[in-house]
Amino acid sequence: MREAGNDPKVGKNRLSRNGWRREDAEFILASPEAPPSLFAQVGGQALRHRCKSLGANGLWLAILMFLLIFAGASALAQGGPPYYTNDPGTPGDLNWEINIGYMPFLYGDQSVSHTPDVDINFGVGERIQMTYENAWLRVHNPSSPTQFGLGQSNPGVKWRFFDHGESGLNISVFPQAFLNNPNNAVRRGITPASEGFLLPFEFSRKLGPVDVDYEIGYQVVHKGPNSWLTGVVIGRDFTPKLEGDVEIYAQGTFHPSQNQPTFDVGARYKIRPSLILLLMAGRSFEAASGNQTYFLGYFGMQFLLSSKRHKSD
Repeated sequence: MREAGNDPKVGKNRLSRNGWRREDAEFILASPEAPPSLFAQVGGQALRHRCKSLGANGLWLAILMFLLIFAGASALAQGGPPYYTNDPGTPGDLNWEINIGYMPFLYGDQSVSHTPDVDINFGVGERIQMTYENAWLRVHNPSSPTQFGLGQSNPGVKWRFFDHGESGLNISVFPQAFLNNPNNAVRRGITPASEGFLLPFEFSRKLGPVDVDYEIGYQVVHKGPNSWLTGVVIGRDFTPKLEGDVEIYAQGTFHPSQNQPTFDVGARYKIRPSLILLLMAGRSFEAASGNQTYFLGYFGMQFLLSSKRHKSD
């Protein structure tokens, strides 16, 4: 999951359908409103380190160009879980898409996990999607007791307002809110005191042999720095049941100017038409250290509940 009012994180999430929605530990805990003890627990202070934007952006663009040039002729990309980047796709009229996943974020000697992350999507017509996401967070540090708490609620509405079919250009807008729940998660430092509103746009287009999903967005935060996000997913169908993908994702703040791009690879395996295995693993472009995330992942299932019978493979 994404969280409101935080310094750049690795991934979510979300965003989900919706990539990480994604209350990623690193993002959550880097909030200026979070108590100092929480920074000590998960290394949030390291996320306040300012990346050298020229080097990070140069690496980001170089890898993106490599992927666009060398993607296979059978490429097929799709955003949403297990990836952070979203796509313009919606479940369809009166259909449900439910994603349930375990999301670990590992540091040198600390970890934060979504146990689980629950992402519920419902189609209203063919182009609109209603979304709600939240996660049960586990914050572990050897020097203090493990903490558990409910993350921020993440409701949203996606509208694919430009639709030119599977091979044409598709564009959607996906406004979302990040709201604290009436519990003690903020007081205990599990979630930031800041709340926010995110306005991202999603694009998909077949470019010759390559299908690309791209997302870019701006987040307004109450009691925190405003932020941005961007991500791209490129993939390939290896078999009728197996899809593999590569994602590059970045999120950052404007004042102060900070960013942290990440890289991950993942797969979807269709066990049944209504049951899909979701797998993803990656890390930050930053060098691994005691305060830097050296692993992030998503391991879960997607359930498709339709008002229409699924066709068998």
